Amino acid sequence: MGKKLLLHVCCGPCATSSIERLLQEGYEPVLFFSDSNIFPHEEFIKRYENLLIAAEHYGLDVVLDEWNHDRWLEAVRGHEDDKEHGERCSLCFRFNLERTAEKARELGIENFATTLTVSRFKNSAKIFHEGEGLPGFCPMDFKKKDGFSRSIVLSKELGLYRQDYCGCEFSLRDRRCAGS
Repeated sequence: MGKKLLLHVCCGPCATSSIERLLQEGYEPVLFFSDSNIFPHEEFIKRYENLLIAAEHYGLDVVLDEWNHDRWLEAVRGHEDDKEHGERCSLCFRFNLERTAEKARELGIENFATTLTVSRFKNSAKIFHEGEGLPGFCPMDFKKKDGFSRSIVLSKELGLYRQDYCGCEFSLRDRRCAGS
């Protein structure tokens, strides 16, 4: 049995190669779906349901955090008009990592990481910066070892839904504006 690690998961596709790598490295991941940034609520449910497919494939447990979008909006207040990858995203990373640190303490799991680093659209150094100082944070870059490409392959194999925006209403708005 490996070392337990609470893994903050943003979606099923990002979870796949991250889980695969953790298992190869001897970890016993517990998946934590804590994503109050995801909007609308139907999207949150869809991403959660697809995570369950991935979790079942790997035989792992999933802990579901409550969806508290109002609390997340408060955390990013004043940054609604920031460009994607700006300060709003850093605040969002911090929000999710703090929730994960809190849950890890509650569950008695010493270490935690996040699948957010697997995306080629996310700056891992920025995520690591937001996790600095949080007890038990492990700065794992899941993009390494071809993680992003592997997540695409695994997602197709498992028939997972792959979203086309980060998750919040602001990234959805920006995606829609770019497409018009």
